[in-house]
Amino acid sequence: MLNPGSRSRSRKAAAAAVATALATLVLGLQPGAPSASAQASKPQHDRTAERAIAALQRHPQLARQVAGQAFKVTGTTLRDADGSTHVRLERTYRGLPVIGGDLVVHQAAGADWKGVSQTLRAPITVSVRPKVSESRADRAVTAKDRTTRQIRKLRVEDGRLVVDTLAGKPRLAWEITSGGRYKDGTPSRLLTYVDARTGNVIRREERIQTVDGDGSSLYSGVVPLQVTKSGLTYQLKDPTRGNTYTTDFGNKTDGLLCQLFGSGCKPGTTFTSPDTSFGNGTTSNRESAGVDAQYGTNVTWDYYQQVHGRNGIFGTGAGSFNRVHYGNAYVNAFWDGTKMTYGDGDGVSYGPLVSLDVAGHEMSHGVTENSAGLTYSGESGGLNESTSDIFGTMVEFFAANANDSGDYFIGEEFDLANHSGFRRMDNPALDGNSDSCWTTGTKNKDVHYSSGVGNHFFYLLAEGSGQKTIGNKVHNSPTCNGSTITGIGRTDAQRIWYRALTVYMTSGTTYAQARTATLSAAADLFGNGSNQYNTVAAAWSAVNVN
Repeated sequence: MLNPGSRSRSRKAAAAAVATALATLVLGLQPGAPSASAQASKPQHDRTAERAIAALQRHPQLARQVAGQAFKVTGTTLRDADGSTHVRLERTYRGLPVIGGDLVVHQAAGADWKGVSQTLRAPITVSVRPKVSESRADRAVTAKDRTTRQIRKLRVEDGRLVVDTLAGKPRLAWEITSGGRYKDGTPSRLLTYVDARTGNVIRREERIQTVDGDGSSLYSGVVPLQVTKSGLTYQLKDPTRGNTYTTDFGNKTDGLLCQLFGSGCKPGTTFTSPDTSFGNGTTSNRESAGVDAQYGTNVTWDYYQQVHGRNGIFGTGAGSFNRVHYGNAYVNAFWDGTKMTYGDGDGVSYGPLVSLDVAGHEMSHGVTENSAGLTYSGESGGLNESTSDIFGTMVEFFAANANDSGDYFIGEEFDLANHSGFRRMDNPALDGNSDSCWTTGTKNKDVHYSSGVGNHFFYLLAEGSGQKTIGNKVHNSPTCNGSTITGIGRTDAQRIWYRALTVYMTSGTTYAQARTATLSAAADLFGNGSNQYNTVAAAWSAVNVN
């Protein structure tokens, strides 16, 4: 527990802890490849990264070149089968991090320039001297507004000066980290950006990424598991998939240190059994929810490896872990940068939130964090959520589990009352909140609802418009412009989205920029002017993104 009275004495230590906590969300980068044959190379082992930075210097206009600007490599470099490389870089300005200044440099096999993907539109020209003190920025963070009213025990710790470019023109800002807990028990790790010249809140970004889901009644049936023997017992731990494992959190919730810094988080107790069998398929046995969570992790791991050539969430072969039985009657699930956490639901309308599509959804938040790093607010936040819905759904199809047939309904398995879930991709607006069609107001919606535009696009791209039955459920997808779309199939659609995410999207990508990113990905994979390329364009137009 932190002592508020010791805050002034621990500023430097706390700031270092914040930096460490945030760093864990972006390190371990391993963008995926268009096929399993592509390989990733570490930039320190060759000169690819150096050549990328040198190439930027030769293209000052595209680099948004200005005095005081510098770049650094954020992780590993993607190398395509033809030798083309894609290097992710972070930008600093006069020593300050540039939020939204990240970019990807694309080069051919011979280091010939192929272009750059980025959100920043113009060179940065701001003063780095703040007119607003950090203490004044702290007070702005805790002021009551639509966001902070939902967070209990909101606590603020030290922040840092940054240049924020995601809310319009670049501005010097204080990035302040705060923690707390939402009314339903979900922990909050909120980043608030305060204008360092005016003291006004520019924007807020929640770093705990949740799924608006509510339950799973353990419908995956009897599933294969890889377990680890430890003495005379067996652990629910998979040595074949990065030592991923699942724990019982005992219906507790995270403490303040974990909420604020993402450190000191308790892992829970790893499930063990005297034999190699776990659970009984019902909620009467606490192991059953653990089985579903572990199985979902295994299937998601295999999906990314076999379909996209990615070695785990982080792309490094390192595993994460699951915590089940979080809180009391907790109707949600979340990814916090290192692990997946699942509530039990309320037992009436919703069961435990450990279904296949939710497991795929939460792990995919990790993939997004460790590739494009889509900011969890505005349109990029909607794309972040739609990416998780897309890949969570593709995991469900990939599993080919007779107990949970693939469909485009999100969370239908743990919806005990209606079995219809809480979101659907064929016509997102049917939930009463989501956008099926892009408008100028989409960016102002909660990210779980602005995600509808990306979900609708992907459904149309894969399945097409009109009515059809998929996974024993009737789907009907109208277009926003009255057009008729013939889908290209899930196989090609998911490859396009993954390449767009890992090669072309950056932290502040908007829906219009996602259109460009997916068209670039389709051209890479299938050729400019191919049926896949043309359908990508038509599907975006069908959701009003032109």
